[in-house]
Amino acid sequence: MRAVLNALGVGLAATACALAAVTAAVAKAPVVAAPVVQAPAGTMRGVQQEGLRVFKGVPYAAAPVGPLRWRPPVAAPAWSGVLEASDFGPACVQPKANAASIYASPLKAMSEDCLSLNIWSPKEAKGAPVLVWIHGGSLVAGSSSETMYDGAALARRGLVVVSINYRLGVLGYLAHPQLSAESAEHVSGNYGLLDQIAALRWVRDNIAAFGGDPARVTIAGESAGGLSVIYLMASPRARGLFDKAIAQSAYMISTPTLREARHGHVAAEAMGATTAASLGAADVAALRAMDAQALTAQALAAGFQSFGAVDGKILPQQMVDTFDRGEQARVPLLAGFNSGEIRSLRMLAPPPPADAAAYESQIRPRYGDLADAFLRLYPSSDLAESVLAAPRDALYGWTAQRMVEKQTALGAAGYLYLFDHGYPAAEDAGLRAFHAAEIPYVFGTASLTPPAWPKRPDTPQEAALTAAMGDYWAAFAKDGAPSAPGQPAWPAYGEARAYMAFAETPRAQAKLWPGMYELNEAVMCRRRAQGDLAWNWNVGVVSPPLPPAVSECR
Repeated sequence: MRAVLNALGVGLAATACALAAVTAAVAKAPVVAAPVVQAPAGTMRGVQQEGLRVFKGVPYAAAPVGPLRWRPPVAAPAWSGVLEASDFGPACVQPKANAASIYASPLKAMSEDCLSLNIWSPKEAKGAPVLVWIHGGSLVAGSSSETMYDGAALARRGLVVVSINYRLGVLGYLAHPQLSAESAEHVSGNYGLLDQIAALRWVRDNIAAFGGDPARVTIAGESAGGLSVIYLMASPRARGLFDKAIAQSAYMISTPTLREARHGHVAAEAMGATTAASLGAADVAALRAMDAQALTAQALAAGFQSFGAVDGKILPQQMVDTFDRGEQARVPLLAGFNSGEIRSLRMLAPPPPADAAAYESQIRPRYGDLADAFLRLYPSSDLAESVLAAPRDALYGWTAQRMVEKQTALGAAGYLYLFDHGYPAAEDAGLRAFHAAEIPYVFGTASLTPPAWPKRPDTPQEAALTAAMGDYWAAFAKDGAPSAPGQPAWPAYGEARAYMAFAETPRAQAKLWPGMYELNEAVMCRRRAQGDLAWNWNVGVVSPPLPPAVSECR
């Protein structure tokens, strides 16, 4: 020890004095007790975090695993004594991430038994609004433990923030005839969605013990989390479990029907049977005997796609039909998307044609009487941008505007945004306002992004935009109207089609990209009317020939 201290240039006498001073200071410092909460679910001990009480890895339900795999979640086992809730629970089973991806976030552990949630609560909270965050990841990957979703900054704005895990991939969304046969409701699939509903029920029953108001719950999510928000708004099973919704980069695309081939999708049960055959599994029992990690990887390699299934019960109909009929949850909605969505999701972009002439020669027969409108929005004069913009709008731009349009028609407040902000590292990588780029601004977690994420500079301008977005989102969760001190008023969408643009600073504007919504709405409507065409990323030069207009789509 003496050699070490000498090597560090620290004398023994000085060290002794320093240690004595530290010991005295520690003796005088107040001891901060770990917070303990007695909730209906049980007693749990969390950690103090700069004025917050934080509880991690709290089980909200039990996922049936192994031989019980692919059943709805069941009540979490009761515990005796005090549950230690100081660390995140394991992530749900998912494929190994590509370390080079800007979205790759290290996960400490994975498990089938993964249905846990995390809570950030102001120390003195009582009757506070609650925000429940649903992570993205294509319903295949992701976790509530990702550092970018740390809820501390939002909690310091007066919210109780909850983040949840839910089953993913084939473990969360497999439908199969045998699974439907053993179900009391004769349906299968949608297990990950049922997990989310179970988490909301847990929040309803327990969040008051953490200072939250169970009658003031906002569901929020990005990408597949935004898709999940749409599912929850459309599902009768989730009705009454939330009173506001935030959908960031959601996509209201066509989704499989349980037993019928519809809208360009094979039946969900048929997809499950085909996946089982591809894996050499004769039946569901053989699938249940497989290792969860191997099953997940092999199903993905075999082409299994994770989507909710229209089963007439949990998801009664196509999402567009639910919103057209005004049968979605009648709640205030904040929805938007990013200008550079496809810059980091180039697998969703069609291959660029050789030149402008080739591009137009492919667009015109595919879009027919709508070709001129398509080419006005996505011109051949800027091919590189057009092949990125067309799928962005078909997936994310149209969805965001459609959601607020339909909520407005219901008489519920709708707020639209466009995130169009760049910073040097993102611009240098060709990733201005890329998919999910808004998340660190909303959560105030620029220092907690994944390792390969373009790093945001620490400047007053960046801090100001972060503060503004966090304030807008928190205000919406509090009273259903986004606002931020010292920032422009965010008008409701309304007849003016107002929206908030987040570029270098927030700016209220109107009539986002005229014609974008109408074109994509017409494309969806015609494909839906024909009945055998999907509406998703099959746009531009990979679009099937567009059906002619019918009376319902004029």
